[in-house]
Amino acid sequence: MTASPPGGAVDIVVNNHNYGRYVAAAVDSALAQTHPVTRVIVVDDGSTDDSREILDAYADRVELVLQANGGQASALNAGLERCEGDLVIFLDADDLLHPEAAARAAAALAADPAAAKVHFRMEVIDAAGRPTGELKPPPRWSLPSGDLRAAELAYPFDLAWLPTSAYAFRRQMLAPILPIPEEAYRLGADWHLIHLSTLLGRVATVTEVSCFYRVHGANNYEPSAAQVDLDRVRAAIRYGHRTAADLLSLAGELGIPHPARILSVADLARRMISLRLEPDRHPVAGDTRLGLLRASLVAVRRRRNASPALRLAFLGWFTAMTVAPKAIARHLALWFLFPERSPMNARFSGTMDRL
Repeated sequence: MTASPPGGAVDIVVNNHNYGRYVAAAVDSALAQTHPVTRVIVVDDGSTDDSREILDAYADRVELVLQANGGQASALNAGLERCEGDLVIFLDADDLLHPEAAARAAAALAADPAAAKVHFRMEVIDAAGRPTGELKPPPRWSLPSGDLRAAELAYPFDLAWLPTSAYAFRRQMLAPILPIPEEAYRLGADWHLIHLSTLLGRVATVTEVSCFYRVHGANNYEPSAAQVDLDRVRAAIRYGHRTAADLLSLAGELGIPHPARILSVADLARRMISLRLEPDRHPVAGDTRLGLLRASLVAVRRRRNASPALRLAFLGWFTAMTVAPKAIARHLALWFLFPERSPMNARFSGTMDRL
């Protein structure tokens, strides 16, 4: 009998919807893994482009699941139902895995039996697959690791979490948070997986770049330009609202101490931006400028991982957003959402949560 490799067998679930121009490269990267026990499952979620014709060529090398369009959560659930390995990686069809990704993830989880997941750095590539020179997170930022339950329940949307493709999960440990609610997370299943899994065990890290994140202008996670996209802001507010409620519910079920409210600087900032710039479309009933300012005071105090200068910058930003004319508020919103453009770049770059 062949001995099980360190960390166990790895399933890679490639989820695809109308990414025919990228999906072959994603599947090829999954099939090229050096880990000795790797299985690839490809879920096509009702594509109407040429994806299915392209995927037919892989039918003898992957488990191919063809389903009607149900959204990202539905596709991931369909892939999970077919997983048999110890670990699972969810690869978006526009991203790529480094050949050592599965092996590195398995080794990291084998070294930390209490870890529920591992994440690794991503290199950004353009639509043609060329490196842009950017890393996620940037080299000056470290990936969070260890027991992050308290931080996740205090300020989850301020932590340096990454897109779905940058994670490997210990499959059996995901049971308490499955299936992913399909209506709530039609396009944001990563919010559910990444945040709630943090309460299930420790977080391990792989420092080497092990995934390639493709920016092509139509990403759900990455804005296509440095501009205030209020539809994207409101979507993040809605996902954050649902995820925060799910986190508190799961914490109660698991008996994990938690604050009465989850208050993240990034979430409160998005709400302030939405309320100031398009109040008629703001998705949170009852929000007021002064109420958000007061909540920000609590949220900033919770950010024990932030420097005093960064905390002061946050407070200054919320105060200015509360009273500034709308034209200036729009500039302040741009500074927060794209800190590299801010005159206070060194201070604002402490918030990782990019919309």
